[in-house]
Amino acid sequence: MTAALPSSVRSYHVNSGDGIDGLSLRTRQPRTPGVGEVAVMVHAVSLSFRDLLVLRGQYVLPVKPDVIPVSDGAGQVVAVGPGVQRVRPGDRVTATVFPQWLDGPLQPSSLPQLGGSLDGMLTELAVMPEQALVPIPEHLSYAEAATLPCAAVTAWNSLTGDGPGIRPGHTVLTTGSGGVSLFAVQLGKLLGAKVIATTGQADKEQRLRELGADEVVNYRAVPDWHTAVRDITGGRGVDRVVDTAGTLEQSLKSLAINGHVAFVGSVSGNWPPLDPRLLFGVAGTVRALAVGSYAQFTRLNEIIAAHRLRPVIDRVFPFEEAGAALRYYESTNQFGKVVIGIR
Repeated sequence: MTAALPSSVRSYHVNSGDGIDGLSLRTRQPRTPGVGEVAVMVHAVSLSFRDLLVLRGQYVLPVKPDVIPVSDGAGQVVAVGPGVQRVRPGDRVTATVFPQWLDGPLQPSSLPQLGGSLDGMLTELAVMPEQALVPIPEHLSYAEAATLPCAAVTAWNSLTGDGPGIRPGHTVLTTGSGGVSLFAVQLGKLLGAKVIATTGQADKEQRLRELGADEVVNYRAVPDWHTAVRDITGGRGVDRVVDTAGTLEQSLKSLAINGHVAFVGSVSGNWPPLDPRLLFGVAGTVRALAVGSYAQFTRLNEIIAAHRLRPVIDRVFPFEEAGAALRYYESTNQFGKVVIGIR
């Protein structure tokens, strides 16, 4: 069933490596969805660090030429192609970053990703496979829902994706105050964990506590912050670190015996060496992860809906100011997600 599509659609395009200045806004005719495809009128997109890596030419996965960037977005279904059964026009949806990763471990066949090897969401109308779409929890706005696909799913995978995951009574350490870390604070509390957060800015300490952190360590005031973490835990260490900063040495020094480091990446761009002795010293596990599957996203949505969790949004930019939004996001001074509103 196809509703009336707009006569024209605006989309941003870029070649990986051309940077923010390489973004170009173009107008084109919309594509009618084919078999198993859905056309979504995009109302909001949210920026993630992977989007900056794509623009810088530093993303680890392939990026198609002249890609429509940005992986995270939310909108309303306006048309469906033949064979589509799960959604219909009028449904509010977002989409998984890896549309072919439905469940289980990440496989080579699951690697195509929005805003990389596939066109992304920085467009007024996105056409994508039905299997990529996830319903938006009723209490969330489009702007809030747009923050979920990368940061929230990554945080959920960080806390639960290794099998047993976090249980009540565990202690979780989050590094910094980026999007993944803020979701990890909120979700860690919902899972019954004690949460310790780190930040380098004094004005963010209280905000992290208000979000759910039980303790906050300022790593600028305490450069050897792992010692403060051990003091807080009575010398035991934490059960899990959600490491978004690439601070593997201190993350491992913060771990309890049999602890787990969910290694999300390195916002600083530095990749420090990993000393195996630190791993053996705590019989620890370091798990590199890439967002998460459709099944993980749907389970996360159930938790978000049940607890009426609300994402933290720092600022919303208009569609015409996408470049300014990316530069603001690149400044790393925000607290919460940076969103671009469309229509």
